[in-house]
Amino acid sequence: MQSIARLRASTFAVLVAACFGAGLALGQVPADTPASEPAQPLPSVSMHTTLGDIQIELDTASAPVTAGNFLRYVDAKRFDDITIYRAVKIGDDGKYGLVQGGLRGDRTRAFEPIAHESPATTGLSHRDATISMAREAPGSATGDFFFIIGDLVSLDGAADKGDPGYAVFGRVTAGMDVIRSILELPRSETAEEEVMKGQMLAVPVKITSTRRLP
Repeated sequence: MQSIARLRASTFAVLVAACFGAGLALGQVPADTPASEPAQPLPSVSMHTTLGDIQIELDTASAPVTAGNFLRYVDAKRFDDITIYRAVKIGDDGKYGLVQGGLRGDRTRAFEPIAHESPATTGLSHRDATISMAREAPGSATGDFFFIIGDLVSLDGAADKGDPGYAVFGRVTAGMDVIRSILELPRSETAEEEVMKGQMLAVPVKITSTRRLP
């Protein structure tokens, strides 16, 4: 046992000597070790509406599937000439709500549904000025999305209760005034099925185009 201990000690001493002989202290990084690559900037898009522009930063780092899906629609120009059609005010003071837009069931524009990226996986949360994917069942999202007004973290879901939440994938960097103005627009009292009655805009807001920013 003692000989094994001495062997280990001598081996360690040789390694230490080798390090100092090469001009390295313990814990020192060699001078020619490449530095870590700087983080790439997240892509942004500008959504042009008849009420003004909305700029969105897409978190392709945290939610690559969902943000990548949104960019796919942008690059294919499938978000041209669509609408923002739903506005849900939570409370009367206008501090909380959501505004929804997208393909609205137009299957001719829709790509295949994407896998669900839950907030528990991405670490993103439904905070004020975020954007998230509309869906029915998890894994059914295509080309409809909604903007968050106020913190609505209940939409993050609860994994311990089997609630996967909705997939946040970016944030609004300019144009929240446009989104808040949409929340105040008149709604139809008869449009859509019962669960959305009173939430559909009487006159949807047109999105004329959505393009990547340089």
